[in-house]
Amino acid sequence: MWAGVFALHLLSAVLWVGGMFFALVVLRPSLAVLQPPDRIALHGKVFKRFFLVVWHAMPIAMATGYALMFGVYGGFRGTHWSIHAMHLLGLVMAVVYLALFFGPYAEFRRAPGPVALDRIRQLITLNLALGLLIILIAGAGRYGL
Repeated sequence: MWAGVFALHLLSAVLWVGGMFFALVVLRPSLAVLQPPDRIALHGKVFKRFFLVVWHAMPIAMATGYALMFGVYGGFRGTHWSIHAMHLLGLVMAVVYLALFFGPYAEFRRAPGPVALDRIRQLITLNLALGLLIILIAGAGRYGL
């Protein structure tokens, strides 16, 4: 059973972090061929789907992380530093996501434009950096660093 919980945890993290990587590194630069109104319209369609995915992936990552923490590791006491770091950074990522969704993304939905789009990009960049850091910590912790 725990292997399935762990797999679900990894899958949700991959969807969340991978989606941000794709959006910033692949999609965003590729949109330069479009005129600004078309870029903004396409971003609106992409964000609608992306945020729907993250609304599912984020709570699944959190729930499976806690399930593993208490079901496999027996709680926070005595766990490796990497587990604590992943927990803290995962909570920060969740807060950034919520701030992004209810702040700049809500603004973008009301009035699509480059200012809200840039604020969304900044927060996604922050969350991507945090997500990549968590991946590095997970790898380091797994091998006893």
